[in-house]
Amino acid sequence: MITTLNIKNIGIINDLTIDLNEGFNVLTGETGAGKSLIIDSLGILCGGRFSKEMIRKGENHSYVEASIYLPNVKNEEEKNIIVTREIYSNGRNTCKINGRLVTVSELKNFMRYIIDIHGQNDNQKILDQSSHIEYLDLYIGEELEKLKSNYKDLYNKRIELKKELKNNFGDEKERQRQLDLLKYQYEEINNADLKIGEELELETNRKIMMNAEKISESINIVEDSLTEKAVDAINESIRALEKIENIDETYSEKLNTLKNIYYDIQELSRDIVGMKQDNYFDEEQRQITEERLDMIFSLKRKYGNSIEEILKYGEQIKNDIEKIGNADEYNNELKEQIINIESKMKELALTMSEIRKEYAIKLNSKINCELEDLEMKKAEFMVEVNYEENKFNINGLDTVEFLIKTNVGEEYKSLIKIASGGEMSRIMLAIKTVLADVDKVPVMIFDEIDTGISGKASRALSEKMKIIAKKHQILCITHNANLAARADSNYLIYKIVEDNKTKTNIRLLTEQETIEEIARISSGEVTKIAIEHAIEMRKAV
Repeated sequence: MITTLNIKNIGIINDLTIDLNEGFNVLTGETGAGKSLIIDSLGILCGGRFSKEMIRKGENHSYVEASIYLPNVKNEEEKNIIVTREIYSNGRNTCKINGRLVTVSELKNFMRYIIDIHGQNDNQKILDQSSHIEYLDLYIGEELEKLKSNYKDLYNKRIELKKELKNNFGDEKERQRQLDLLKYQYEEINNADLKIGEELELETNRKIMMNAEKISESINIVEDSLTEKAVDAINESIRALEKIENIDETYSEKLNTLKNIYYDIQELSRDIVGMKQDNYFDEEQRQITEERLDMIFSLKRKYGNSIEEILKYGEQIKNDIEKIGNADEYNNELKEQIINIESKMKELALTMSEIRKEYAIKLNSKINCELEDLEMKKAEFMVEVNYEENKFNINGLDTVEFLIKTNVGEEYKSLIKIASGGEMSRIMLAIKTVLADVDKVPVMIFDEIDTGISGKASRALSEKMKIIAKKHQILCITHNANLAARADSNYLIYKIVEDNKTKTNIRLLTEQETIEEIARISSGEVTKIAIEHAIEMRKAV
């Protein structure tokens, strides 16, 4: 249940805090007091759309927060939840569940299991066909529960086996497609005849080729300087030192050093000449190098970031090719297991379908009785159960849809195709009354569900709401005296003016104030006769 709701800066709401009670909570007030803004705020908190025009004039953001208590949750730490949503005029949006940031989608998915909002133009969980089978199964209860549990175990096992089969190339077309692809990839890598370190060597050669002219020019300068200048100069110096080497040991040592330098320069000169010859590249060599590097780049783009990775991937492909070739025997075992599981699933699904069809008739009868109480005597509700051969889903082989026809001679239609708001309100209330014990959404909100309803239907409506309130917290905005009279807690929503600004306020009414409010709703003014009538309405609760 919602224990506290805080709303800031939405429409004429400035800063509003509501402490709500269990059971049937009715919110009343004059038109324009801000009642629908409270429902809109709850819709925003449930992940609904928000327009920046809703932000209170003069403010740059709006804020909605709800403290929620879930008594049926086993974990004590998860019983108390605080949900917030803050929206700014620049479009920034912040959603939190117990202080943890979540997306709007996550918030919406979380809140759909806590709050169910129904208004004249609101779709809700029960209007979602995918949830109809869930409602029917909850209504059936224990008789279906064990069968469904066994079926789900088989269903999940089937998914695992099919996944394993797919991963093991179990599908014939997929396997052949994969085999052709792997063979192509393996041949492409194998035919490339890659060598580790090759790319670096090619890059080096390519760099040299690109700078061949510059290299040749520099080597020519070096060759000329060494051969024609340095060698001749050192040779002449050697001859000069030879003339004085016997005079002193020092001259002899320097002569030996100079001779060694001479021999080194001669060797270096020969190397330079060799480098000059090696620096010759023809256009064909350059083209071969470029093409080889392009091929390696293409393979890296497809199979790995380096030659090592490409070769490793090639080995993996080779193993996969062998694995596919040896997979038939194991895959046949998996297929046999899937066939056996599907046979058991089908048997369970057929039994579940028969049970669903049996209980669908009972549910039809109960809801139609409720519709008759709500003065829809010509309406007929039907739960349609369709068994779809071999179309396994998590719930079996059935699809379930709630249908209605509101007049004799008409065809059954989906709930969402009902045009009249008043009829839709009564249909929804009839369904909710019957399913009140099994519907696990704890909070139900009704925005002027009484629109288009009066007289006996109005009284019946209030009785149904009272029944639902035994199992759920209800928040109901209404102008209907019968609903207000049946409430466990009555709240008055009204406007006040402060600092030349209008704002919405709310207060929990005392018993006397409740009677006066019922009198106002029923007759338009609080008279003695209206008070007496309101007292009688309260006594009838």
